[in-house]
Amino acid sequence: MELTINSTKILHNGIEMPRFGLGVYKMTDKEIAVEAMVTAINGGYRAIDTAALYGNEREVGEAVRASDTKREELFITSKVWNSDQGYDETLRAFDASLERLGFDYLDLYLTHWPVPGKYEDTYRALQRLYDEKLVRSIGVSNHQEHHLEKIMATANTKPMVNQIELHPHLTQKPLRAFCATNDIAVTSWSPLARGTLLMESTLQKIADAHGKTVAQVIIRWHLQSDLLVIPKSVTPARIAQNASVYDFSLSAEEMAIIDALNQDRRTGIHPDNITA
Repeated sequence: MELTINSTKILHNGIEMPRFGLGVYKMTDKEIAVEAMVTAINGGYRAIDTAALYGNEREVGEAVRASDTKREELFITSKVWNSDQGYDETLRAFDASLERLGFDYLDLYLTHWPVPGKYEDTYRALQRLYDEKLVRSIGVSNHQEHHLEKIMATANTKPMVNQIELHPHLTQKPLRAFCATNDIAVTSWSPLARGTLLMESTLQKIADAHGKTVAQVIIRWHLQSDLLVIPKSVTPARIAQNASVYDFSLSAEEMAIIDALNQDRRTGIHPDNITA
């Protein structure tokens, strides 16, 4: 598969989702956030991943309107936060997110975490939003295999996406295999392990061999692993650098070397430890 910045993955409902996008977690300074998003969109990014928790949905909407790209050419994702989960609560949370964004639909809406006793009803609400064509696709974030099995046991529409922490120190191969079997696309959050992988000597050797940075090698690894990836940056040069990963490819041997770096090490909380 030849990859470009415009490459998409076809979700199981036929919707095309960009394989590469911008994550906007912790972009809380309004002016900096909008500038970063506009820079990314005008630089070829076609997906932005936000969430109610991030507190920057208004900025996402503003950036889209200030960019050179039409709304319908972009893929915007948001998520319902834990305290807003439940059936009716999720429907209200979605309306609030849409109002903040200033849009009349979302491309993808996710359950942020599997809150015990609530995530099933939350997903039912997402399914209603999908049936009413207010969202083009629905999915989950941070869901383990047992969470997905519980949802799919009763869902009319199974999740199209599962967004999980994933990087060379946490390759999540069993969960990825389960998602692949069930035609659920996987998006990697914290794809650079919050920067902790940037000094990894093995990755540096591969980067030197290609004349690339470690971050670029890691992003390329995600893409060649059939993962959707959303690196975050507010620095214009880094935003451009993260997107400059289509003029080289990793060999099968290099991919295997990176896979072998797995330590099952998380930078965030384990989904089974979420209580509310």
